[in-house]
Amino acid sequence: MRLALNLGYWGNENARDHLTLAQEADQLGYSSVWAAEAYGSDAPTILSWIAAQTERIDIGSAVMQIPARTPATTAMTAATLDALSGGRFRLGLGVSGPQVSEGWHGVRFDRPLGRTREYVDVVRLALSRQRLRYDGRHVQLPLPDGPGKALQLTVRPEREHIPVYLASIGPKNLELTGEIADGWLAIFYAPEHAGAALERITEGRRRAGATLAGFDVVPTVPVVVGPDVEACAEPIRSYTALYLGGMGSRDKNFYNQLAVRMGFEEAAARVQELFLDRQYRAAAEAVPLEFIDQTSLIGPAERITDRLQAYAESGVSTLSVSVLSGSADERRQTLRVMSESVEAAGLAE
Repeated sequence: MRLALNLGYWGNENARDHLTLAQEADQLGYSSVWAAEAYGSDAPTILSWIAAQTERIDIGSAVMQIPARTPATTAMTAATLDALSGGRFRLGLGVSGPQVSEGWHGVRFDRPLGRTREYVDVVRLALSRQRLRYDGRHVQLPLPDGPGKALQLTVRPEREHIPVYLASIGPKNLELTGEIADGWLAIFYAPEHAGAALERITEGRRRAGATLAGFDVVPTVPVVVGPDVEACAEPIRSYTALYLGGMGSRDKNFYNQLAVRMGFEEAAARVQELFLDRQYRAAAEAVPLEFIDQTSLIGPAERITDRLQAYAESGVSTLSVSVLSGSADERRQTLRVMSESVEAAGLAE
């Protein structure tokens, strides 16, 4: 099982910390470092900044938002980052949610499965450097009623195949991920509940005439190391409450629906109710410790080492570490603890 680092969202106050964490992960042999975007910083700029100041570690978007860019623009960005980084770029994509798609980008959040399929088709077609012709329901290139002509990408990525990852949660989206992507970017991944999701991905792989062999399962897992499990859970509470309560509307929150499928229906409803009522501290306190423990790595290093086996056995091929608390030195130490724990568990590649 490989290790990765998920930096989450960049902000003016954590710029230097992000870079030093990425450089530490690079020195420790982590396989990749991932950056996110919402409606603040964009992922490609952060990744280019990191790639310029690291040596071996791959850089990945987790995710670049599908409604934010045309597929041709995403292909241009992917090719450029792959070339400039010496073949280290991994393209993670996601549809985001209704609030960001419609409120920030002005793109209707409808038919996300069909849009994602066509988007990935066009990105891959452009990266293959064929002339860009596509006749889909959502994407038509060139436009049939204008002067445009089919064009070809003028730059070459370092590699012939840039791996594409999808962030997906719902059953149908998981099947699509297995069918058209090279990897899955998971969130709130609990080994005890992973079987149902991986069955959906396997079904998608079957449709594509493939298996899970070589398919990269990459959950982002918050990690807090310390002697007291409950105390280690505290820094994760606000992060979890934000997703369960605030990422989406009352009627359409994919993360909340995931928690319900995991058996936390009552708690998920309570967290959402409090969060939407702007009682953020109360919402964080309402997140069950059991949910945090199932979807995070918390407690003493020995406990984390034991828990890693469950992740590997459930099908995780790359575990992406999210360090949510501590000083810069403490966060770097967490990365070192994780590297040592993977070695101690006999899971290092």
